[in-house]
Amino acid sequence: MVRRIPRWLARAPIPLLRTGFGRLLGRRVAMLEHRGRVSGLPRYVVLEVIGRRPDGVDVVSGYGVRSQWYRNVLARPEVRLWCGRSVGVPARATPLPADRARTVLADYRDRHRRAARALGRTLDLADLVHDGPLPTDIADRLPVVRITTEPEVAAPGSPGPG
Repeated sequence: MVRRIPRWLARAPIPLLRTGFGRLLGRRVAMLEHRGRVSGLPRYVVLEVIGRRPDGVDVVSGYGVRSQWYRNVLARPEVRLWCGRSVGVPARATPLPADRARTVLADYRDRHRRAARALGRTLDLADLVHDGPLPTDIADRLPVVRITTEPEVAAPGSPGPG
């Protein structure tokens, strides 16, 4: 059973990120604005960045495939990203295939051992706490989402091109 981080604690960084001071939290914290799959209203989630690329970041759904933000981005992949100096950048959320997600998680665990262990203890996920190969089903329990910033992607709720 996965432990839950208190909602007030998980949402505490949102005002800081929304006002452009996310760089104070470091490069390993990102916020996504996504749209509710039923309501269409903007929703916000703060996530740990587990991988960086020039065109975006990789994040993990610590609560698995049942997480509301994860289900929302599956339904509507157009998001906005706050990360470091980037404030509300239009982006697209794409779940990684299981083999790629496993590689990204293993790389994260190798590069950031203390952070991975802390996350694993917080969420009661032994696979991140212990060394050794990750199980083949890890991506089913901890899906990885690639957030790619694309200038041509319309922000959620905007009319889009043309």
